[in-house]
Amino acid sequence: MTRPWYSRRQFRFSVTHLEDALKYYEQVLGFRIGWTWGDPPDLASVFRDHVEVNLSQSSEANPRISKVYFQMSGVDAFYRRLGEAGAKMSVPLGDRAYGMRDFRLVDPSGNELSFGEAIDR
Repeated sequence: MTRPWYSRRQFRFSVTHLEDALKYYEQVLGFRIGWTWGDPPDLASVFRDHVEVNLSQSSEANPRISKVYFQMSGVDAFYRRLGEAGAKMSVPLGDRAYGMRDFRLVDPSGNELSFGEAIDR
């Protein structure tokens, strides 16, 4: 019997304004728009490398906040690029006791995205 395994990572974030979120994820974070759903759209997908994020227009005034941690390579260059693109960091880039070099930002809807790379020890 074949052992089940996960082949992709996909996340869903509630956003306060889908059109603005799509611009942010594309222009600031460097994702590409995969698809949109609805007329006007209330659900969309953005992707980068092996990661897909679904963005869902929230009907709530204060949507539930999501938190996600992306393990990656090249975190220093990515941090610099995001800063130049206007991303607001909530935790600056640094080496952590848990063995990661990482940072955190908050998207315009309040979702927390952390990006990190393992520290060679």
